[in-house]
Amino acid sequence: MTVKSADEIELLRENAIIVSKTLAEVAKNIKPGVSTITLDQIAEEFIRAEGAIPGFKGYRGFPGTLCVSTNEEVVHGIPGNRVLRNGDIVSIDCGCQKDGFYGDSAYTFPVGEVSAEVLNLLKRTKESLLLAIDLAVAGRRIGDISSVVQEYVEGFGYSVVRELVGHGIGRQLHEKPDIPNYGKRGSGVKMPVGLTICIEPMINMGVKTVVQDADGWTIRTADRMPSAHFELTVAVRKEKADVLSTFRYIEEVLGSSSI
Repeated sequence: MTVKSADEIELLRENAIIVSKTLAEVAKNIKPGVSTITLDQIAEEFIRAEGAIPGFKGYRGFPGTLCVSTNEEVVHGIPGNRVLRNGDIVSIDCGCQKDGFYGDSAYTFPVGEVSAEVLNLLKRTKESLLLAIDLAVAGRRIGDISSVVQEYVEGFGYSVVRELVGHGIGRQLHEKPDIPNYGKRGSGVKMPVGLTICIEPMINMGVKTVVQDADGWTIRTADRMPSAHFELTVAVRKEKADVLSTFRYIEEVLGSSSI
């Protein structure tokens, strides 16, 4: 694990805010009839206008600025000609890099009129993230974060993806430690002040099993039931987590339709 200095955390915060604002810019354009590549182009233009570069584009060969995953796709959907439809949900995961540090955040959006059952999945996945952030304080263990996500969402009959986890972040997009969304309270590494992590519940309405598409990237649920994904970056502090990214800009765009 790499503990960050105060100055490094501020550079991470700057990247986190750029990503947060990028997701809000994308949110303005999420509607039936828009293509996922259009959303990707909007994001890239916005990130570059902020003096940063896309953090995902070219990362391990990924072709897009955004990961755009719809409905049963959990993560890593490749932007393309697919058009969003009324009733879809779409998870947008966005990263950027500026001054040697990364930003990373994700949000799952409803498209048009979405069923109450699916909206509940989104709401409760986001709630599990906020509960986890409350435990990202010095002296707590990674397992405390993991267990609260698992216990909360499984209480509603949902399942937690095992193969994909949150992560540390800094000069690398993915650093140690891993932050699973399942686990045992009191287990795992004890978190020090200055640790910076991305907490990102990936929660399925049906079974926890996932499969990878032939494109080598897209991960979807094995039973084709919907999946939700929310992610924020936090710095571990003594008494309360310092949340570096924010959903505030997104929710200003969404207004009364906010999850």
